[in-house]
Amino acid sequence: MKTKRLGSPWNGMGAVLSKELADHLGSARMRLLEWLVVLTAAAALYGAIQGIRQTTASDPFVFLRLFTDTRAPLPSFAALLGFLIPLVAIGLGFDAINGEYSRRTMSRLLSQPLYRDALLLGKFLAGLGALAICLICLWLLVMGAGLILLGVPPSSEEVLRSLVFLVAALAYAGVWLTVALLCSVAFRSASTSALVALGLWLFCALLWPMLAPAIANAIAPPDFATLMGGGVDLHTVAWQQALLHLSPATLFNDTAITLLSPSTRALGPVFLSQIQGALLGNPLPLSQSMAIVWPQFTGLIAALVLLFTAGYVVFQRQEVRA
Repeated sequence: MKTKRLGSPWNGMGAVLSKELADHLGSARMRLLEWLVVLTAAAALYGAIQGIRQTTASDPFVFLRLFTDTRAPLPSFAALLGFLIPLVAIGLGFDAINGEYSRRTMSRLLSQPLYRDALLLGKFLAGLGALAICLICLWLLVMGAGLILLGVPPSSEEVLRSLVFLVAALAYAGVWLTVALLCSVAFRSASTSALVALGLWLFCALLWPMLAPAIANAIAPPDFATLMGGGVDLHTVAWQQALLHLSPATLFNDTAITLLSPSTRALGPVFLSQIQGALLGNPLPLSQSMAIVWPQFTGLIAALVLLFTAGYVVFQRQEVRA
């Protein structure tokens, strides 16, 4: 027989949030992940600075090139973030729930005036808060290093674009944090949840970009006459783009390219109607770049909400035994 809830379902969430956030920021795991991100990002940043020092007088968006310039063998700073952010998020969330079961503290937690709603949301917000602190500190380090080493201040447009990119990076981190939380709820073993979450990350980042074109060709085979003429079957390309954008990695990469490269006018195939009357190479204002990338950004938010809802439903239906 179901009993009616007494009081707010969010009662005690603040205590869970503050406790989990303090644990994250003070843990050896967090320090290890932070040093991994900082050291690899510093190497990418150093390579970018070496490549753009000679163009500070002519490039109006030199600070944004700190995020996008590459120097072999390292990728760009933004690409490194796209690879490392999921690793940090999974490292924070893979044992958030099943860790309480393994320590036999879950039944004691829920015997307090604390509902599962507050417990799960508090753990999620604590992980997201720790990720936000790390990303903000990293953004400040990049801007400060660019200011010192390049000797020129960023423009207001560059600061705004980099801040919007920071918000997109936090949304991307939130997606993988909810993936880790969902795995932590679904599997009682922390090692199993970590392996499943890491496997999903590797699948989305490495395997899906190779599988999506093959699946698109199977769903919508390209016209033979078009291929013989050297053209592109637009129906096949549309399926390929739709399948690729099921991956959070693709959504984040498109967002980073559009926000950090103001000359980007379209994502995917570019048609003649899109460039008629346009000055090629002329940068777009931030509002137009946001209009281009808005579907990707909302896709990240939607994925975050759906994954958290799935974890919430599974957690509510679980039986907690003493």
